[in-house]
Amino acid sequence: MSDSDRTGAAPGRPRSEAARQAVLEAVDDMLVEIGYAAMTMKGIAQRAGVGRQTVYRWWATKAEILLEASSGDADHELASPPRADPADDLAGFLTALATFLTVSPAGLGYRALLGEAQHDPAVRDLVRDADLLGRAARTVLDRVRPHAPAMPEARLASAQLTGPVVALVLETGQPLPATMLAEHARILISAWRNDRPADGNGVS
Repeated sequence: MSDSDRTGAAPGRPRSEAARQAVLEAVDDMLVEIGYAAMTMKGIAQRAGVGRQTVYRWWATKAEILLEASSGDADHELASPPRADPADDLAGFLTALATFLTVSPAGLGYRALLGEAQHDPAVRDLVRDADLLGRAARTVLDRVRPHAPAMPEARLASAQLTGPVVALVLETGQPLPATMLAEHARILISAWRNDRPADGNGVS
């Protein structure tokens, strides 16, 4: 029986978009319930209530599905409002990043993909090309750059900003204290401003 026979819907975009959204939601649920390794395209289709060919119409692998599900949520979950102080601006983004990685289902999906990327070149390429964290980081970095003349080019600056947080979350699986995130932001701003002590003794 075709998807349209099961749903009673006429062929067309509304039915297709509904099926597509069901697949994305199914992947989020299955990730929490059984983990990335246990997911299969057949299982995803069954959970979403669609035919397997419907799934393959949009994605070739489960990694592609999970990345799209994570990316869509990340775009708004990693957004942080501008703040007048550059260090506070960075800290606001870092707070959103830490929450995304430790609380959000989308962040859990991203972490699963990072793990898979370590031994699957195809997943590595997907994660690299999507640049999920880098996209979000560049928004706040562009706001801060006028106040940080020593900030490196965008890709390195993004790695300096997000890398320590990602590493700590992957190592501990725990939320990071706000004081730690604020200190990281302060250290980066100081370095990117090229702040130096007034004399060689480190006393201003």
